[in-house]
Amino acid sequence: MAVFSLEPGIICFPDPTLAEEDGLLAVGGDLSVDRLLLAYSHGIFPWYEGDEPYLWWCPKERYIIRPSNIHVSHSMKKFMKKHLCNIKVNRDFADTMHRCRTKREFNEGTWITDDMEKAYLELHKNNYAISVEAYIDGALAGGLYGVCIGRCFFGESMFSDMPNGSKVALILLARFLEENEFVMIDCQFHTDHLESMGGEQITYSEYTELLKKGFAV
Repeated sequence: MAVFSLEPGIICFPDPTLAEEDGLLAVGGDLSVDRLLLAYSHGIFPWYEGDEPYLWWCPKERYIIRPSNIHVSHSMKKFMKKHLCNIKVNRDFADTMHRCRTKREFNEGTWITDDMEKAYLELHKNNYAISVEAYIDGALAGGLYGVCIGRCFFGESMFSDMPNGSKVALILLARFLEENEFVMIDCQFHTDHLESMGGEQITYSEYTELLKKGFAV
């Protein structure tokens, strides 16, 4: 199956069900706000190395966390009872995204390029991307950022500056999203860490039903 080529300035995508088995759907295009919103509204997201053209993905199986199903382990419950844990939303989006970038670059490499930082900051300025920062006993401990459309949150990356920092951010974000009737946190791909926190794998068909529900007025 051929990978589709996109042209800058022409805002469109092929049918997401035509993605290759690994999820690769298209190459090229741009990272404009309009293109990113169209992409996320169909479960498509950009993911590429710094020297590659823009690559767009739509895996046939999706990994999500339903906010009401967030799993808090016994040890985390004890930790959160022992310490004062809270979150702030949009403390500093650019800083949080950059912290996610630098943590990943140091440990494993990252897809968060200069272009990605600029593009998601534009999404944030247009109220379609948020950052969440976790505090433990008053100190910045970790955080995450993602795209927010309707009642769907599309998680992108997270960081920890203290033990359990990113876990606190995700747990308290999930509780906040549940209170506001969000239908899912899109995690894109499976990891053991996300599985331990209540993640589940669903088909793209099930995923699109959640999108419809989340975008309904």
